[in-house]
Amino acid sequence: MPSRPTSQASRPKSRTSLESHASHPPPPAPHPPRSFREYFFHTLAPYSGPYRVGFLEIEVPVREPRHFSRIKRNGSYALKLDTVLFAVYYPTDFSPDLPRSERRRLYRRSRKPLSRVPWLPRPRAETCKGYARFFQMPYVPITAYMAATSMFTKLPALRNGRILSRWPPAVEEDGEEVAKQENGAVVKDCKKEEIKQEDGNDLSQATLVDGREASDADEHDGKPKFPVIMFSHGLGGSRTLYSSICGELASFGFVVVAMEHRDGSGARTFVNKAGSEPDLDSQGLDRSSGVPDEKKHHKIQNSGQNKPYYMVDYIFPKDNAQDTSPHNSRGIDTELRGAQIEMRMAEIEEAFHNLKLINSGKGEAVRAKNLRKKGNVGASSLGLDGINWDEWTERLYLESVTMMGHSFGSVTSVQALRSEPLDWLSQGILLDAWGPATPESTERERLRKPILSIGSEAFMHWTENFERVEQICHEARDGGVPCWMTTIRGSTHLSQTDFAVLYPNWMSVLMKTIVNPKRAIYLTVHSALEFLKITLPPQQTRFKKSWVDDQLLIKADPGVEVKLDNRPNDKWVAARLKIPHEFRLRLKSTVKPKKGSSVPRDASGKPLKGLLSWGVGQEIWCHQRPDQDILNRYMEENGWSPQ
Repeated sequence: MPSRPTSQASRPKSRTSLESHASHPPPPAPHPPRSFREYFFHTLAPYSGPYRVGFLEIEVPVREPRHFSRIKRNGSYALKLDTVLFAVYYPTDFSPDLPRSERRRLYRRSRKPLSRVPWLPRPRAETCKGYARFFQMPYVPITAYMAATSMFTKLPALRNGRILSRWPPAVEEDGEEVAKQENGAVVKDCKKEEIKQEDGNDLSQATLVDGREASDADEHDGKPKFPVIMFSHGLGGSRTLYSSICGELASFGFVVVAMEHRDGSGARTFVNKAGSEPDLDSQGLDRSSGVPDEKKHHKIQNSGQNKPYYMVDYIFPKDNAQDTSPHNSRGIDTELRGAQIEMRMAEIEEAFHNLKLINSGKGEAVRAKNLRKKGNVGASSLGLDGINWDEWTERLYLESVTMMGHSFGSVTSVQALRSEPLDWLSQGILLDAWGPATPESTERERLRKPILSIGSEAFMHWTENFERVEQICHEARDGGVPCWMTTIRGSTHLSQTDFAVLYPNWMSVLMKTIVNPKRAIYLTVHSALEFLKITLPPQQTRFKKSWVDDQLLIKADPGVEVKLDNRPNDKWVAARLKIPHEFRLRLKSTVKPKKGSSVPRDASGKPLKGLLSWGVGQEIWCHQRPDQDILNRYMEENGWSPQ
């Protein structure tokens, strides 16, 4: 049973940006017109933010190819780092001063409309087979079902769109809200802190003048800069499996870098070789097997394995395939999971290095090295065509980056936030963290950065996991930084993935998910926005004028009783929920809610009703929240002074 929170801090002192009444943000940006196929296949919801979303994907060779641990499969090292692959979700161009109908007309009449992105990574049939292997099911029915439902599903994002080039009017006209505050007065402080970059260039950190940014980028061309989020997927994930969350955050003014880990934690991914040499350093052919190197190389060539790419499937722990199960007597395979975490952090570091190159005006060099181009496995024929890299110069805030991840990605996030080499990470968001797989902290590596943990109710009933996540939150609190630990009622482990949005009926029937999947995504994204509004430097939150202020964290009450009505039998703990009087609830849920009822609605006014609706403000349980003095001190250090 979840333990009682130790802190019941009162509400923070007044702060305009935190405690204002629910704002009225700009309407959602017009989403791309639906294709003919989307009338027959499952679709993803359009993003609700005021900015369209662009998408690009990059695979480049790493600076130091290598392998991690001595774990082998089929005679070669299993965890090999040759290239790094990631997708970037970002705000793209918009026309906020035009009526929506006019913007749609201009979009349709564009001479060269931008294409949308497939949800299933290419090659799609092979990806389906990878999921079948991951779920340990026959690949024929899985592939057939996914082909019939989501094989041609598209993201509501535009490939290689132009990065957003101008501030929205709401930000330009209301810049005073991002000014530094001290005793209620705006501080006109033009002091700049010089930050030395690894490439030797000096970049000035943005400051505030009368509520307006005085960054080099704004002084030069008036174009906005964007805060950055690094996203790490969970087991079986990919760079597109969390597109609902990544794209939503991008539609509100963030650049989200979604990793595709090649550590054997994804269902299936393909690695393009960087050159003609078939035996890259990291591939580690088994030279201890007694087969001379020349014979081994000749055997590979004759067998047809000498391809310009190789495939990485999910790695099951030997003799302990279900180490993720709460009922596994052998526990976590610490050797494999530890090596995967190490490799994942190396991939994140490589992706960040390429972001720095792009931000410093070297985007063309990244494009030249990109392996996701026409003719290579898994690539779009467009590659990175059409991108003006000059427009990306000095457009990213890289000095205070957010780390975010789901499940095993949350484990990765915790370790990344603890890591000294990754000191550019400033805060973290943990989505349904896999507690038992998280390594214990050490004296040297401790969590001293703000975190927000958003869990599912299914994982909350897993006592061991809940207690471990609670320890992680206490570790952050002991470090003197703000920390929240919350649970979305009625949600299950996949509620924060695209699977929940694409297959809501299966989620409801098999996992017994009670909350509407789109509402779970909404609560996740807007909790994250509120957390970032507090923890990011003020100059990075100028887009907050377009965020809905639901006060999900500020109003969260740790004293509210956590109900255990939906706790399943031990057999199904962490996997699903229990629904008392299920038939009656399902019958009742078919009744359309009355207009004006407490059922939450999306941006278009459509009700987001699940099997149960607790009403706005009652959908999240809060287990921990920061003490008042910790929050005030952090806000002051971060540039905000509570009145």
